[in-house]
Amino acid sequence: MPAPSRPTACLALADGTHFYGRGFGATGECVAELVFNTAMTGYQEIMTDPSYAGQVVTFTFPHVGIVGVNPEDDESAHPFAAGMAVRWDPTAPSNWRAAGPLAGWLERHGRIGIGGLDTRRLTRAIRHQGAPQVALVHDPAGRFDVAALVARARGWRGIVGLDLAREVSCTQSYRWDETPWVWPRGHGRREGPGLRVVALDYGAKRNILRALAQAGCEVTVLPATATAAEVLAHDPEGVFLSNGPGDPAATGVYAVPMIRAILAARLPVFGICLGHQMLALALGARTVKMNHGHHGANHPVKDLESGRVAITSMNHGFTVDAGTLPAGVIETHVSLFDGSNCGLRLADAPVFSVQYHPEASPGPQDSADLFDRFARAMRTRRAA
Repeated sequence: MPAPSRPTACLALADGTHFYGRGFGATGECVAELVFNTAMTGYQEIMTDPSYAGQVVTFTFPHVGIVGVNPEDDESAHPFAAGMAVRWDPTAPSNWRAAGPLAGWLERHGRIGIGGLDTRRLTRAIRHQGAPQVALVHDPAGRFDVAALVARARGWRGIVGLDLAREVSCTQSYRWDETPWVWPRGHGRREGPGLRVVALDYGAKRNILRALAQAGCEVTVLPATATAAEVLAHDPEGVFLSNGPGDPAATGVYAVPMIRAILAARLPVFGICLGHQMLALALGARTVKMNHGHHGANHPVKDLESGRVAITSMNHGFTVDAGTLPAGVIETHVSLFDGSNCGLRLADAPVFSVQYHPEASPGPQDSADLFDRFARAMRTRRAA
């Protein structure tokens, strides 16, 4: 099929810069924050990660679509990223696990894609401007009012001060027992009694819950707005604070009091990404907005206590200000890209968290042992 003679999609930045390209997926318009992701694989997992709510993702790797999509790789019930921008138009699937093409999947879920962009130029714009606000439109007829799109991008409220965890969280509690995918069996199931864990869903990826189940945890997932009384009513042996989107300070309005009550109960606590940031807030530290954030599957992180360096998967636009960590809270990990905080622990309690994603999906599994560390803390407390 020949390429269209004129653009069918337009991406307009708040500074007036705009890019024309070829639209795919759903038609229509969205307004969001623009970020870039450097991962070479895992576009489906990235698009379905609730942490990307309110964002259009620019993929720096040019070839997207070749492995297609399939239900096993979804990290949530549907895509949460508002849209995607890529260098080349999505290729036809060529993978034995593919159940359909990327473009059709995006269309079914109402998500917009734009191809044919100079993603290197777009990435430089993100780095220089700091995750700009954008309007993305896909119109097969190629009708674009660029001035109006720029105005809509400028008029969007942005991520700062926005509580998105409440919007992406589950609305009622549920149990989880599925374990990670293993070839050739696929996903498994944890059986028998396990370590009782309550997971607070601020936008939890499925593979995090699978990793907890794999570590021997009997997982009960509660909504983001759950109170300490509701958490403790399940008699947990440990509490997990999940990843999620938005401004941690906004979510912390209701989450921080709950976390402080859990800390007072002296339970083991493990946090990832947004959960890490809100644990820091509960301990008295501050979070700040980053220029363009960390989004990718190749981020080196140093463990300050062991000297070990791990390659990690990251997705966050806010960071913990390490200079505000109070006495008794130890900084455990830092980014080797920019020195930003990537982990903490309490000196006198089994409480720890990391900014990156040890469950990968997509990304390396260098830090998967953190789930076992959480399980060991609960077993030690059980045996005491």
